[in-house]
Amino acid sequence: MSRWGGSQSRYISIEAMCDASVPAAVVAAAAVSEAAAAAASGETKPAGEAEIFAVIDALNAENASLKDKALRTMAEMENLRRRTEKEIADARIYAVTSFARDLLTVADNMRRGLESVSPESHATADGPLKALIEGVELTERDLLNTLERHGVRRIEPQGTRFDPNQHQAMFEVEDASVPSGTVTTVVQSGFMIGERVLRPAMVGVAKGGPKPTAS
Repeated sequence: MSRWGGSQSRYISIEAMCDASVPAAVVAAAAVSEAAAAAASGETKPAGEAEIFAVIDALNAENASLKDKALRTMAEMENLRRRTEKEIADARIYAVTSFARDLLTVADNMRRGLESVSPESHATADGPLKALIEGVELTERDLLNTLERHGVRRIEPQGTRFDPNQHQAMFEVEDASVPSGTVTTVVQSGFMIGERVLRPAMVGVAKGGPKPTAS
């Protein structure tokens, strides 16, 4: 019999409370049951109340710790999911980077071929020459449209403010009619793939004009 008048199996001893092999939930349930039985019978156990509250506090602390670990694990899994989705999306967009960069040479050669024909010759072209020019123009448009479907688009810097992230300045030109830093000449077109620069545009930049207004 325990000192409180119950059977030995009715209560878990203080030693059991301190035994790490006994689950905390079992200890707490037994401690609460013992306190309730003692209260119902008018008995008191001052020395045991401290242990009961200590176990309850330990359970609360364990619960808070487990909840924190669960929340951290959920946050880590969500971050992992987002990173994985971004990596998959980037792989889809940028997988063709090297191939697209090689195709830019083809587009450049087509553009040079078209620009080698003077405006007068282009306007008066007839017969086979006209068919050749139109064929090259059609092929160039189709190539650029195909690149654009795969996320590659041409940079159109003419008349815009020089952007070192997308443009490569080849020379400066005195031009007081436009703000300084304005792109006045495009030597070679640039291209973007997704949000990255595939090739910067080679440009000529104006100087000597008014200061550009803040954008």
